[in-house]
Amino acid sequence: MTHSSPLILTVRHPADSIAVLHVSGEIDVDSAPVLRTRALELIREGRPHLVLDLAPVEFCDSSGLNTMISILRYAKDRHGSLSLAAAPPHLTRLLDITGVAHVIPTLPTTAEALHRIVRPGDSVEGLETP
Repeated sequence: MTHSSPLILTVRHPADSIAVLHVSGEIDVDSAPVLRTRALELIREGRPHLVLDLAPVEFCDSSGLNTMISILRYAKDRHGSLSLAAAPPHLTRLLDITGVAHVIPTLPTTAEALHRIVRPGDSVEGLETP
């Protein structure tokens, strides 16, 4: 019997219109709706720019990929964005093979994802500036 890791979501708000959603565990048919619900709530709460920090994700299936695309569409409809950050190698490979990496910006770190969103002069917690 396999033991699946529960999905754990942690949020931080580095700027007024941005949320970083730290995702750990497994994104599958059972947990993907939880991720989608939380991400859409953040966007509705006025944080249309969302970064998913995927570093500790252990597994992601097609339900997870579909959820990410759904979140992207919802964010774009509200003049926002979705970026993926720190995806582990197994997830990066899945994103590349399926073409999702061409649709959703995928960056090596959360700081780089935030840098992509932030306009010059904005103050953002956790963003290293050169």
